[in-house]
Amino acid sequence: MNYNFAQRCGNFEPSAVRDILKVISQGNVISFAGGLPDDNLFPLDAVQNAYERVFASGKHTLQYGLTQGYGPLREKIAERMTRKNVHMSADQILLTTGSQQAIDLFSRIMLDPGDTVLVENPTYLAALQVFQSYQSQGIGVDSDVDGMLPDDLEEKLKTYKPKFIYVVPTFSNPAGKVWSLERRKEVLRLAKQYNVIILEDDPYGEIQFNENETYAPIASLDNGETVLYTSTFSKTVVPALRTGWVMGPKAIIQMMNQTKEAADLHSSSLDQQALYQLMTHFDLDAHIENLRTVYKERMNVMLELLEKTNLPGLKYVAPRGGMFFWVELHEQINTTALFSKAVENGVAYVPGAPFYVGEPKYNAFRLNYTYSVPEKINEGMSKLVHVLEEAYKSINQ
Repeated sequence: MNYNFAQRCGNFEPSAVRDILKVISQGNVISFAGGLPDDNLFPLDAVQNAYERVFASGKHTLQYGLTQGYGPLREKIAERMTRKNVHMSADQILLTTGSQQAIDLFSRIMLDPGDTVLVENPTYLAALQVFQSYQSQGIGVDSDVDGMLPDDLEEKLKTYKPKFIYVVPTFSNPAGKVWSLERRKEVLRLAKQYNVIILEDDPYGEIQFNENETYAPIASLDNGETVLYTSTFSKTVVPALRTGWVMGPKAIIQMMNQTKEAADLHSSSLDQQALYQLMTHFDLDAHIENLRTVYKERMNVMLELLEKTNLPGLKYVAPRGGMFFWVELHEQINTTALFSKAVENGVAYVPGAPFYVGEPKYNAFRLNYTYSVPEKINEGMSKLVHVLEEAYKSINQ
């Protein structure tokens, strides 16, 4: 039978990361590919106790919930966000099935076929998948280590008249960069000037390695009209709770709430109640501080090994937080073509090409350091360096 799928289904593409995880799960491979937190650091007892408190509250906890999400948890999030100088009420918060759903819901209410979204280049792969699924076009804005370049952003605001600007300014995926405060302010100024919404994605902001530095969310610099901010508990508590949130202008949150009602009625109220109990009875800040300490140690192990790697054209920036290294190689090295050789040698990364809009670069790749213990990082990096050295020999012949 022929299935007459909607035209937009032609824009759906499989995730390069998911495909890679399928490949490496079939063998003994040290993976630096997935953006995974370490499950050995999950607060298992605290999560279990939180669910026990929910169940002890009675059968009503298993009933349908509000589309907007469990009210007490939204209040907790609003309170917690004040530490970042983002001051919004619980009514301006929508709980979602991870921050990925927030990206999807916002795109659904904003994008028509042929619309444009401005992004950094490279940027978060799964966000690009969402934009493509709504038949929109991602346009890359030139950037440096401090963020989007204002001149290029303004030129593309004029040329493409985008529906919104998508940014990950704090420990970005995949590049791991941190925008400067000046650049955040300038991008916000331009967004206001051209009447364009900013979608600020901040899944990694809590995982910072230098406690003396402050990274102001762009939402904290706004008056509540221009920035839609989304984040998640997947990196700081556990991914399986699938609980994220989005906060911003009331008119946008209300429209997203209506759209979510049509999509799934509401995300799991049971998980939201458990998360509220956990935040009430568990020292989440101490847990996050432990994550920072452990992940910083692992990042430094990988950094030290990269520093010892003497390969022409090798470029990277030491992360100040988050989960990733972004590595660029000699322009003649194709990391997509090299991936199978890496897997054969027992190590995996994510090739860089899928993270780009427009013309991709094939000489870059992403490494995750949060999932592997230092011993595995040492072993995996040794394998990876061997593969890279062999690839360099081939281009010098």
